[in-house]
Amino acid sequence: MTAMTPAVVAIGAGGLATARRAAAALGGAPVHGRAGRVDGADASFADTAAHLAALFRAGRPIVGVCAAGILIRALAPLLAGKDADPPAVAVSEDGAHVVPLLGGHRGANRMARRIAAALGGRAAVTTATDSRFGVALDDPPPGWTLANPGDAGAFLAALLAGARVRAADPPPWIAAGALPLDPAGALEIRVDDRAGAQGSPRALLYRPRRLALGVGCERGADPEAAAALAEAACAAAGVSGAAVACVASLDLKADEPAVHAVAARFGAPARFFPAARLEEETPRLANPSAAVFRAVGCHGVAEAAALAAAGPEGELIAPKRIAGRATAALARAAGVIDAEAAGAPRGRLAVVGLGPGDPAWRTPEAEAALAAAADVVGYGGYLDLLGPPPPGQRRHPFPLGAEEARARHALDLAARGGRVALVSSGDPGVYAMAALVFECLDRGGRADWRRVEVRVAPGVSAMQAAAARAGAPLGHDFCAISLSDLLTPWTVVEKRLRAAAAGDFVVALYNPASARRRVALGRARRILLAARAPETPVVLARDLGRPGETARRTTLAALSAADVDMRTVVLVGAAATRVAEGGEWVYTPRGYRVGGG
Repeated sequence: MTAMTPAVVAIGAGGLATARRAAAALGGAPVHGRAGRVDGADASFADTAAHLAALFRAGRPIVGVCAAGILIRALAPLLAGKDADPPAVAVSEDGAHVVPLLGGHRGANRMARRIAAALGGRAAVTTATDSRFGVALDDPPPGWTLANPGDAGAFLAALLAGARVRAADPPPWIAAGALPLDPAGALEIRVDDRAGAQGSPRALLYRPRRLALGVGCERGADPEAAAALAEAACAAAGVSGAAVACVASLDLKADEPAVHAVAARFGAPARFFPAARLEEETPRLANPSAAVFRAVGCHGVAEAAALAAAGPEGELIAPKRIAGRATAALARAAGVIDAEAAGAPRGRLAVVGLGPGDPAWRTPEAEAALAAAADVVGYGGYLDLLGPPPPGQRRHPFPLGAEEARARHALDLAARGGRVALVSSGDPGVYAMAALVFECLDRGGRADWRRVEVRVAPGVSAMQAAAARAGAPLGHDFCAISLSDLLTPWTVVEKRLRAAAAGDFVVALYNPASARRRVALGRARRILLAARAPETPVVLARDLGRPGETARRTTLAALSAADVDMRTVVLVGAAATRVAEGGEWVYTPRGYRVGGG
């Protein structure tokens, strides 16, 4: 998984300059500033604790230019464990002190050292082996796994007590440290990808991820059978599955559940190659097949994909095995495989709901999807709400009204193996982009689009935000109806309004009026007035979560198109909807008897 870009958070104006320098040391990370206190930040927030919590829940590394206690109080209730918590680093406003508070072995220590070097300060690294030996033995770098993490505690205790270490051929990341290496040492470091190799509290065993597992399959192959075949291939070769760096296949199989089941079984990313690239491996294949060439354009999939991922110096250690409708093969690279550089990933498209506009209303899932995206597509106004892009992220703005062009462009980017986010305001599944994406997939006829992994990250819808500002008008049954007749004939809209009126639903009216459409709201008002009282409460909410937001109450009798536009959502109460005593809140009783549920 690609590491997320850190967020550098400045709480006070005095910390902005330090935050900028820290951000530059981290490759140009964005600076988030407290609204009203910090001017000129890349993004702003109103509530410090809520903003820090949202970043943390999204898995975002945090650098807080503030007192360490602010980070501790905000993040303490969210801690899950050292193997799950994202890094958090506190930096004093003058830059003199840089303290990795969380995730020391998940990047915080490295971040702290980089920031301290840039600021001329001191990194207060407190993890013992890091501070004494410059290496984290219990947290190896990407491409390496510790065979039994439970061995590390006793090993590190002995090391800190003065024991010396023997290592016949230490990997570069260990050799670069300051371990007390001694051929006669009582402790040992081993590197081995064999299945039978064992570690112990006195001998740490590391698995280098240098194996590429090639998988081929027919359409609809059984995922469990494919995973079992892959395990059998590893067993036959005598290697540990923990040394598998990636599961490789033909790009036509990018949406095949069997391939992804194998990747999940081994905890390794799935990577894909075009047929032309796999055909280049034909001279190295043990079992070239003319039938496979006629079917997909290369003489082998499992063996060729394994070799392509292992690189030109890789060797085939387990030729193709066949079981049912799947094949598997193994290749060993000369060194650790960089899975990110081997082939291409399956394209991913996240359709993301931004909520009404206020970043505090974005879900952690939405924040994580945006942070992970290499490309973000959307209406230009929505992209502006995100602030400047983090380093390496590309933005693709579209004009208002180009909804299908946005969806198609996002699918095109994802079909090329990209990590893409397509943004909507509110919830993407409510009068927004998610339905259009699935419509394009359904009727588009593009095989490469259908290979894309699509997921929807929900957001706070306009009607939810409006209801929250007003009180609880959606407290009982409700429905949503768009008054736009651009895509739905007015006869259908009218039919739905009459049904909602007859059913006594609270009604959320979207798209109530535009510069061209001025009569629809009046027609809706007359239909609803025929079934409910003139004094029925109505909420008019505009630009919620954005500068200039308004949320006011009127009545059904007084409702007028002059009061609304396309940025307004209208909530019309049901017969039971009422205004609370004092006139501040509108709510609809749940319908239960007093004292019930």
